[in-house]
Amino acid sequence: MSDAMRLSVFKTYKLYVGGKFPRSESGRVYEVTDSKGKWLANAPLSSRKDARDAVVAARKAFGGWSGATAYNRGQILYRIAEMLEGRKDQFVREVAQSEGLSKSKAADVVDAAIDRWVWYAGWTDKIAQVVGGANPVAGPYFNLSTPEPTGVVTIVAPQESSFLGLVSVVAPVIATGNTAVVIASEKSPLPALSLGEVLATSDLPGGVVNVLSGRTAEIAAPLAAHQDVNGIDLTGADEVLAKELEVAAADNLKRVLRPQAVDFSADPGTHRLTSFLETKTVWHPTGSLGASGSAY
Repeated sequence: MSDAMRLSVFKTYKLYVGGKFPRSESGRVYEVTDSKGKWLANAPLSSRKDARDAVVAARKAFGGWSGATAYNRGQILYRIAEMLEGRKDQFVREVAQSEGLSKSKAADVVDAAIDRWVWYAGWTDKIAQVVGGANPVAGPYFNLSTPEPTGVVTIVAPQESSFLGLVSVVAPVIATGNTAVVIASEKSPLPALSLGEVLATSDLPGGVVNVLSGRTAEIAAPLAAHQDVNGIDLTGADEVLAKELEVAAADNLKRVLRPQAVDFSADPGTHRLTSFLETKTVWHPTGSLGASGSAY
């Protein structure tokens, strides 16, 4: 059959929840267009029920993911970077369309995003050495502080940086053992929905990352008020929405990362790695002190 007679197979974008690809339970979709207003695809318009389902999946996955060794988490994150590298052409096309970039500039963005993912993969078994430690105390005790993940984290992904910004907010949350419910960019959700396909074919357990698309305010409101969400990253929320979500998040004392101007191409530092970590301090007796001043 000649190309002139062939019908293209249009891609159906779906949510990524609990390791599966459901449509929105509401059955709704909305049109996604490129920077010039040309139709690209229909994306699922997530509902409050979808948001609740995503939290259930994230909570179910939290025990296994937070209990995995930091080294193992690093291996899995690196595997995701390998998968991203293999599908680079697809992400270059989606980023170029979403953000109105030339193919070469979009390729630079995608390369930076993959490099950023590798960078966070390398931090999984090192962050504890940076923010943990042994504390000096008066008495025959060891006093050790270690970081632990906060729990289920809602992430309002950046609206403009549809892939590099997305990776920059998602990777540090899961690298430190949290699970995530990600609200994709409302205007440019396609790279985030495609990321779900990469995660599903990597070694990442289902439910560790859940990706929702739709109206940011509609999805974020129930998540900010959800009693089983432990933290919320407001990076992609505007000033008015961020204030509303912050008030709702106070009900169960969620950790809140407030929105601020970010250059995602710059060195990210460790700020996002530590934003959703708690510090646990343990006291342990050293034993009876001998004549030398120590039992060891």
